Amino acid sequence: MANADGIDEVVAEFLVESRENLDQLDRDLVALEENPSSQELVAGIFRTVHTIKGSCGFLGFGKLEAVAHRGESLLARLRSGERTFDEACASALLALGDALREMLASIEASGAEGERDYAALVDALTALERGEAPATATAPAPAEPSAPPATSIPTAPPPSAPADPAPTATPADSTIRVDVGLLDRLMNLVGELVLARNQILQIAGSRQGETLAAATQHLDLITTDLQEGVMRTRMQPIGSLWGKLPRIVRDLSVACGKRVRLETEGEDTDLDKSILEAIKDPLTHMVRNAVDHGIESPDVRTAAGKPAEGLLRLRAFHEAGQVNIEIVDDGGGIRADLVRRRAVERGLITPEQAAAMRDEDAVGLIFLPGFSTARQVTNVSGRGVGMDVVRTNIERIGGTVDVQSRPGQGSVVRIRIPLTLAIIPALIVTAAGDRYAIPRVSLVELLRLDGARARTEIEQVYGAPVYRLRGKLLPLVELGAALGVAPPMSGPRDSVHLVVLQAGDQQYGLIVDAVSDSEEIVVKPLGAYLHGLSAFAGATIMGDGSVALILDVQGLAERAHVLTTLKQGAAREAAAAAAPGDREPLLVCALGEQRRLAIPLSQVARIEEFPRAAVERAGDHDVVQYRGDILPLLPVAELLKIRRKRGETGPDPFTVVVHSGGGRSVGLVVDGVLDVVEQVIAIRRRSRRRGVAGSVVLQERVTDVLDVAALLDAADPSLFAAGAEVEALA
Repeated sequence: MANADGIDEVVAEFLVESRENLDQLDRDLVALEENPSSQELVAGIFRTVHTIKGSCGFLGFGKLEAVAHRGESLLARLRSGERTFDEACASALLALGDALREMLASIEASGAEGERDYAALVDALTALERGEAPATATAPAPAEPSAPPATSIPTAPPPSAPADPAPTATPADSTIRVDVGLLDRLMNLVGELVLARNQILQIAGSRQGETLAAATQHLDLITTDLQEGVMRTRMQPIGSLWGKLPRIVRDLSVACGKRVRLETEGEDTDLDKSILEAIKDPLTHMVRNAVDHGIESPDVRTAAGKPAEGLLRLRAFHEAGQVNIEIVDDGGGIRADLVRRRAVERGLITPEQAAAMRDEDAVGLIFLPGFSTARQVTNVSGRGVGMDVVRTNIERIGGTVDVQSRPGQGSVVRIRIPLTLAIIPALIVTAAGDRYAIPRVSLVELLRLDGARARTEIEQVYGAPVYRLRGKLLPLVELGAALGVAPPMSGPRDSVHLVVLQAGDQQYGLIVDAVSDSEEIVVKPLGAYLHGLSAFAGATIMGDGSVALILDVQGLAERAHVLTTLKQGAAREAAAAAAPGDREPLLVCALGEQRRLAIPLSQVARIEEFPRAAVERAGDHDVVQYRGDILPLLPVAELLKIRRKRGETGPDPFTVVVHSGGGRSVGLVVDGVLDVVEQVIAIRRRSRRRGVAGSVVLQERVTDVLDVAALLDAADPSLFAAGAEVEALA
């Protein structure tokens, strides 16, 4: 019987199993190169080739059988110990796998094994079997097989094992294959079922009927179980993708004259098949980059005091409803100065931008289109395309990618991607009368500002609205204004709904009219004519039948230019600081009407407000009750002998910067928090006043920098247990 493609079902089964066996062959051969004495690996490779040879002989594929037989003969001598495994054997057997794949692809396409002559490969295998050197090289580039769409569903194991000789048990022995097209159809049906469930839930919520409510609850449970079951059928371990990488690393290492060891962790981390397919090319590209660009040649590594063999580690794990993938190498790292220079040479940034850019930001330039540090174009790299495509492909499926590097020590590429794209939990919000869905994986927290807080706590920094969330400035985006469906806020509001979102490595607040509910939604792709709308990731159908657009958190932030505003402001300040010094985040506070004070953020545990009625007296200090303890209060203005106007007592409630160390805390009383800035600390004028390190220029204003340890010591050393603890706070 033939299937829909005209291929006999027995042959189709043979093709699928043979491809799986050849993938295992590649992995085992690479592992055998690392451990040539492993008889277990040799035996496994022998069984793999023997199985393919036996099956193709039964099906009448004579050429395939002859080539496989010659490889089996070499493996028999390796298994018996008559022949020693070496690099020549590895290359020849890998070339054998490539030849078998090529013939399998021809059988799938035309039913025949193809016209190519493999006499040279057969001669090389024969020479190696006899213990002679092969006459020709036998290590072509690995072929990329085009496997038919199939996935696996766990089922009961077979009642008995096949007779010996036979391959050892594999996961395929306990699975059946289902066409991906059928699974996609089932997934669409489950999506429609979820939509129907949502509609009935909405009806049940508006009509008080016990029978309807019970039936709705039953439908909800069935739908959820069915949804989870179908979703599991599409989930595959990332190890199925990683299985091809050892061969790629091995061949590229040989081509580049390097020694690289590949380690993997988290191979059983599950991903939806569509996600797995989407990250295959980006992951392969980054692994190739790590071997080609990152890891040095053995002589360079030895001269630098490193092992001659480089290490490339892949790690995958679940976290917060997403999958995290890390590609770590111990190579030479990325030199920020070189990246800046090449970016300027290629016209990607200006010299002024390069000069003001931090090293961490400069490393991120590798994701710009057209960027490359390679001086020559090779078959591996140098064309200036690659990392920008990697980022585009990752972000297209709702993921993020970033890189961190230390020169001489290596690099880490981190990827965060969703588990699936079909049905996702989402938060439903409203803006200008329309409903929008926000993927819950991007949600950090929800805030509501009422009354005076709504009118006073939204400020302007560098011309952009911000909210001070636990001492950090949170840039804000008005959803209606950003989408062009409502005018920007004009004047204060009585209440503000803030949805705090995570976009890459940064957070921002989305101002919406209302927050409705959280529910699971079915993701529907946007039409081709809407693909240019970066603010949207898709659409969904709500319980009442209306359509809601799904927001692209990253794209919306980029559209509103909110993630670059504060960075640009910090860059301007850094460029203006001419004197050398260490860049450090500072909390800028007010003291009276004219004075400004900067406190290193590393010295700040929290920022609190207390009513003056909460102040009590204990010993020689004002105190407040704070988190089950007693918090001493130090009036900074008074300790620094800053004169106040007659009768001036400061605001009520008053602001306290909590400083902790050595298991104790103290509250520094200031007149308000103005900003958080990251600044190169260039002391323009040293101070003789105890508690003040000196003065700097911040935001074009002269600002005193607080020496916290000296201030505490001047106030009362007994606030902390010992002088050593006070010293440790500096």
